Amino acid sequence: MAGPNTTHWKLDPHTKAKHEILRHYLGGWFPVLSAYNGRVVFLDGFAGPGRYENGEPGSPIIALTTLLDHSYFPRMRAEFLFVFCEPEPNRFASLKSEVTALQNSRSPWPRHVKVILLDKPFQEAASDIVEDLKRQKRQLAPTFAFVDPFGFSGLPLNLLRDLLASPRCELFVNYMVDSVNRFAGAGNVDRHLTELFGTDQYKEAATLAGRPRQQFLHDLYENQLKAVCGFPYVQSFGMINKSGHIGYYLFYGTRDIKGLELMKEAMWKLDPGGDYRFSDRLVGQDILFIEDRLDVAPLQQALLEQFSGKTVPIQELENFTTIRTPYKKTHLRRPVLAPLEKAGMIKVQRPGKHGFPTGTMITFTAG
Repeated sequence: MAGPNTTHWKLDPHTKAKHEILRHYLGGWFPVLSAYNGRVVFLDGFAGPGRYENGEPGSPIIALTTLLDHSYFPRMRAEFLFVFCEPEPNRFASLKSEVTALQNSRSPWPRHVKVILLDKPFQEAASDIVEDLKRQKRQLAPTFAFVDPFGFSGLPLNLLRDLLASPRCELFVNYMVDSVNRFAGAGNVDRHLTELFGTDQYKEAATLAGRPRQQFLHDLYENQLKAVCGFPYVQSFGMINKSGHIGYYLFYGTRDIKGLELMKEAMWKLDPGGDYRFSDRLVGQDILFIEDRLDVAPLQQALLEQFSGKTVPIQELENFTTIRTPYKKTHLRRPVLAPLEKAGMIKVQRPGKHGFPTGTMITFTAG
């Protein structure tokens, strides 16, 4: 684990897992956003040194290579702007060296891929961006903000709100729930916690203990991302440390259901069971899981309860599955709707002869 003056440190399993989610998501995000926008921004608020102790790439290098190595990259015409913030001098020097080495190895460097290195804290850099946008009366270009601090200070919710106010901006933030859980109610870091949550409601956790306390703090942060930052779609992923406790959550916030679908796909690759968790203690063990054997009974029951006696388009069922359940929309048709139709529990009006294509209407029998 990195200390305040550590330049490089070992890559923990949960950090590697976090990077895998990031890599999978960006692999889908880059081509989609660049197809409809002239500029796309990746902002790494706590960039680090660029490499880990044994040479593994950090998030800035992962983000850059995910774009450069993408099979669609030769056809992407948007300008890609990468902004990396790292205030610690030695880490910044290492990051600059790693980025330069990557650029030299990919010579000639693509003219539409630009990198800005900022040797300042995320809070300062984000505040500068917000002030510049206000002066110019402009909105931020479509941005994926990866905010991955070591603690919970320097991460004001109101700043995230102002920075990512544009409808096409998204947030992927590391919420250190274990640290918050320890200090909530202690009184000595209330200023930082009030900034983090954008409210002092976290103090209500003082009367709780154990899992209910942690769940309350998780739900409060999720609700604040929705209410304050205006992200209607929020998905979290828990990282379980070697002691068996959730050390932090990764929270993803977006205003686009397509983004939510993409992030759930990325998270399912790490935890193919819908719990949205990764445990350090399982590293090196084979996970015996076949998606065809996934238990879809909870999804089936949720659909029957929600839509009993109603006729709805297939798109509404997809949206419900994506937004209101842990499942992906790919779990809907063959695993759930096909058996329900066979059992006579739904009636299907489809534009074709087979399947559940766009335009299909589903009638649920009253239960």
